[in-house]
Amino acid sequence: MATGYTSNEFGQLNTFAVEPEVYVDAENTAGWTAYAEKLNGRLAMIGFVALIATEIIGGDTLINLLFQL
Repeated sequence: MATGYTSNEFGQLNTFAVEPEVYVDAENTAGWTAYAEKLNGRLAMIGFVALIATEIIGGDTLINLLFQL
């Protein structure tokens, strides 16, 4: 029998893959959780690096860019 497929009582393989076991994550990921705080911190770090890169590439500061509008 081939792995990853099921067969009927006659030994014939079907065309559908075997369904995986359903996994439910018991950790709450909404609200004021450690997961949310880590995600917020990581996004803040990405934003800060993007700000520094914009200032280096553009040759101007963010404050000056905002006042030019």
